[in-house]
Amino acid sequence: MASLTLFFNGTILVCGDKKMIQNSFKRGLLDGVPIGVGYFSVAFAFGIMAVQCGLSPLEALLISMTNLTSAGQLAGVPIIAGGGSLIELAATQLIINSRYALMSVSLSQKLENRVNLPARLLVAFGNTDEIFAVSMSNSEKIGKRYFYALMIAPWLGWSGGTIVGALAGGALPEIITSALSVAIYAMLVAVVVPKIKEDKYCALCVVLAVLISCCFNFLPILRTFAQNYGGFVIIICAIVASTVLALVHPIETEDGANEC
Repeated sequence: MASLTLFFNGTILVCGDKKMIQNSFKRGLLDGVPIGVGYFSVAFAFGIMAVQCGLSPLEALLISMTNLTSAGQLAGVPIIAGGGSLIELAATQLIINSRYALMSVSLSQKLENRVNLPARLLVAFGNTDEIFAVSMSNSEKIGKRYFYALMIAPWLGWSGGTIVGALAGGALPEIITSALSVAIYAMLVAVVVPKIKEDKYCALCVVLAVLISCCFNFLPILRTFAQNYGGFVIIICAIVASTVLALVHPIETEDGANEC
C-alpha cells in the first residue's frame, strides 16, 4: 500500500500503514526534565555517601558520569572503598542490574528500524527505570533523536547532583550529611514497597533476603565471611531468596507452563 510521509516538529508520520515515529529532540528534552530534577536529589545523597566511604569528589563524579544505576552504585562504592576484588564488584553489578537486560530487550522493540547498533548501544547506556517508563508510554515508535534528548537531563541531573553532594559533604555539619546519606536508602525502599504491597510472594522474598542478611550479621562464621567478602553477601541473599521463592511459587506463563 502506498504511504504518505509527513515531517512536523521532529515527529515523523507515515500515513497509509498507520505508522508513527516520535523523533522530536525538543519533546525528548522536555520529557527528560522531570526525571533529571528527581535524579539530582538522589545523586546529591549518593555524592555524600561516596565521599564518606573514602572516595574523592572527582572519583564519585566519574562513577556517576559513566553509570546510571543508583542501586548498582550504592552497592558498588562500599566494595571499592573496602578493597574488594573486581570479580566481587562485577558479580554484584550483574545481579543488581540484570533487570536492565530485560528492559532493553523490551525497549528495542519500541525503537524505529533505522536505529542502528551503535545508536542502540548508546540507548542501552541511558536505559534507566524512569527513562524506560517514559519511552514505553509513547504510543509511537521512538527515533534516536528523541531518546538522545530524553537522556540529557537525567544524565546531567545525576552527574551534577553527585558532584554537588560530594563537595557539599565536606562543608556541611556531620549531623546533616549523616541524615542526607540515608536518603538514597529511602529511595531504594520506595522502589520496593509498591511491588511488595501488591504481591505477597514478592514480600516473602524480601523478608527471606532480610533474614539471610541478618544471619550474616549475627552468626559468627557467616559474620567472618561478610567481613572479608561483604559484596558477595548481597549476591548470596538475592540468589538464595529468589531461588527459594521461584521453587515455592513459580510464575505461570500465558501458555499455562510454570517457570522459575
